Amino acid sequence: MTARTEKRRLSDSFALATPGIRIAPSLLAADFARLEEQVALVERAGVEVLHLDVMDGHFVPNISFGVPVIASIRKRSRLFFDTHLMIEEPKRYAEAFIKAGSDLITFHIEAREVKPDPAAVVAHIRDLGASVGVSINPTTPVSAIDSILDSVNLVLVMSVWPGFGGQKFMADVLPKVTELRKRLRSDQRLEIDGGIDAATIESAARAGADTFVAGTAIFRQSNPVAAINDLAGRARRAETCQSGTMGV
Repeated sequence: MTARTEKRRLSDSFALATPGIRIAPSLLAADFARLEEQVALVERAGVEVLHLDVMDGHFVPNISFGVPVIASIRKRSRLFFDTHLMIEEPKRYAEAFIKAGSDLITFHIEAREVKPDPAAVVAHIRDLGASVGVSINPTTPVSAIDSILDSVNLVLVMSVWPGFGGQKFMADVLPKVTELRKRLRSDQRLEIDGGIDAATIESAARAGADTFVAGTAIFRQSNPVAAINDLAGRARRAETCQSGTMGV
């Protein structure tokens, strides 16, 4: 398969291949007693992506939710399920999450199962019919994903340490975002997760991110729909300003 054919295949199979600013509400911050209602709320607000943080208590020191929760909300939602596996064995469990309704599986390059052969993890997930993302922790260099950068649909840069919501945004990761923006194709998404709110989303957008995971900044607000619109507006204005500056 030629590089051009591979590029076309990855793009055609990826629902988020078209460039654009996207807000991805993080289910981790939702009220779990009202999950159906809260998912429906953000869907009506016009978002395309729902971010699902899965933690195993090993890769990160916390446990969140798993396959049954994703399968349940899949029955009630048409959103693109962006499933972020913060687990040590993403290859082992990918099939269960895809069968539950996940559209994209993002694994961590730092995970124990991934380190020996990240390309095999990418191939396995793609063979199961899902799109593929790779995530890097705050201190992990971009060079750690060089070998698979062209074969993934999305790169997720963590701007907090994974495991808990509500942490402070780490601006030190922004140079990595800028580096990745220069290297990724137009059909590949650049996502950022951690501490994204009205005060930080503009700097992340100027750095080059186009997909923004936000939890407390949406679900913990009195008006989540207004919060989504505000975040998206801030990101679009920052992106436009940056594009204009680059064109001068």
